[in-house]
Amino acid sequence: MLRLTNLTLPLHHADEALLAAIFKRLRVTPRDVVRYQIVRRGNDAREKANIQLVYTVDVTLRNEAPVLARFRKDRDVQPTPDTSYRHVAQAPAGVAAAGAARPVIVGAGPCGLFAALILAQMGFRPIVLDRGKVVRERTKDTWGLWRRSVLNPESNVQFGEGGAGTFSDGKLYSRIKDPRHLDRKVLIEFVKAGAPPEILTEAHPHIGTFRLVTMVESMRASIEALGGEYRFETRVEGIDIDVDANGGRRVRGLHLHTGAYLEASHVVLAIGHSARDTFQMLHNAGVHVEAKPFSIGVRIEHPQSWIDRARFGLNAGNPILGAAEYHISHHCSNDRTVYSFCMCPGGTVVAATSEEGGVATNGMSQYSRNERNANSGFVVGIDPARDYPGDPLAGLALQRHWERRAFVAGGSNYKAPAQRLGDFLAGRPSTALGSVIPSYRPGVQPTDLAECLPDFAVAAMREALPVFGRQIPGYDHPDVVMTGVETRTSSPVRFTRGDDFQSLNTSGLFPAGEGAGYAGGILSAAVDGIKVAEALAKACVAQGA
Repeated sequence: MLRLTNLTLPLHHADEALLAAIFKRLRVTPRDVVRYQIVRRGNDAREKANIQLVYTVDVTLRNEAPVLARFRKDRDVQPTPDTSYRHVAQAPAGVAAAGAARPVIVGAGPCGLFAALILAQMGFRPIVLDRGKVVRERTKDTWGLWRRSVLNPESNVQFGEGGAGTFSDGKLYSRIKDPRHLDRKVLIEFVKAGAPPEILTEAHPHIGTFRLVTMVESMRASIEALGGEYRFETRVEGIDIDVDANGGRRVRGLHLHTGAYLEASHVVLAIGHSARDTFQMLHNAGVHVEAKPFSIGVRIEHPQSWIDRARFGLNAGNPILGAAEYHISHHCSNDRTVYSFCMCPGGTVVAATSEEGGVATNGMSQYSRNERNANSGFVVGIDPARDYPGDPLAGLALQRHWERRAFVAGGSNYKAPAQRLGDFLAGRPSTALGSVIPSYRPGVQPTDLAECLPDFAVAAMREALPVFGRQIPGYDHPDVVMTGVETRTSSPVRFTRGDDFQSLNTSGLFPAGEGAGYAGGILSAAVDGIKVAEALAKACVAQGA
């Protein structure tokens, strides 16, 4: 089978045009082609009046050798790679029987979910601990904050089955380059769990919150059917570490908030980027941790129709193209970079705090992406060495400080501070909003966002807005709404691990996913969960041999 990439056709091409393009590109006749399959479809909208669809296609020919020879120097015609997934190990008899031999996964977000699934498929019967609730109960608690301003610190956008990605756009693409195509394994498992099959072929696949809820439930059922075990509303409050005569450290168990003790010699830390108390506990226990960069800013909202017209021109609204996205960045004169983050077409801005007395925002879309506004993080990069040196956990304090300032600016009732873009640029507080209606619930309070952000971030954002307005017409319209604050772009720490995926100084502990500083988004976190599960399985087999 051959893989043909970068095959372009007009947006409004006829169905038969794709097959004709395959014949022409490979210089073959219809009788030479046995079958073809679309692997991926994206679009090139750089010329709005002439938008092209870009296909990747697998083609089976009756005789592939001469075609391959003819195109041996053409990178767009290559043998189809093997993307099938193969397990790296199987649990030996007795390894997964009970007690400490069963691997424990802390966290049931995308990383923990896939770590558990892979381990269960290999016969290791993992135990999954999550401080939050099952996904449907967690959804009720999350709506409690959005509708009634009632926060449950243990069950919210950040904590509970499915992780933070459940209340997001459900994006399933990233910049990771994995030679084993583990991202394909993730997409296939999602489709098995109920995701639309289109995610296997779209260049920028997404799922949306409502579908993610049912998929997470389906995958939990699969894990349990394979001998896995879930324990919800179970928070890890301590870690038990053995230290040998040479100073070597190894995990031996976990202390749970219920007072119970769980023996565990292999623990996956898939705790997410907001488990600040767990970060502190691990640091106190001597687990190696270092500060890492993250970003801070706001959510910015535009009518989706503006973004569609800016990106697609007269083709705005075409169902093949869907709701338009954007990715922009600008390096500022104060040596800060401002960029768009986690853009949610046709979505809403949501309350994403997990701590009382704080306001944090995020973006969310459903699969349809048909809400009035587009929203995106409009954020400024910050760096430990420059902004919070010395203490590996100082980034947590920085996040918390600005979230509390936002809480007060919003009225101390979980409403978020918001501002018209024109007022933000002019340096004056907003007393009312304009034509762009904010989507954040439980509501916004017009104010001055400069009181909720570091001065360097405010200066950089003011410089970047006109630049982005030249790239996307309407981006810097005075009535655009900015809602603060966006602080949870990524984990502010990294629990450093070695080539064996184990903690740099604590054997048996496998830091993983976003919270450990090794992923950003659903897909990369899931892929990291697979890699960590494989490393853990190999370690178990080696010890059990």
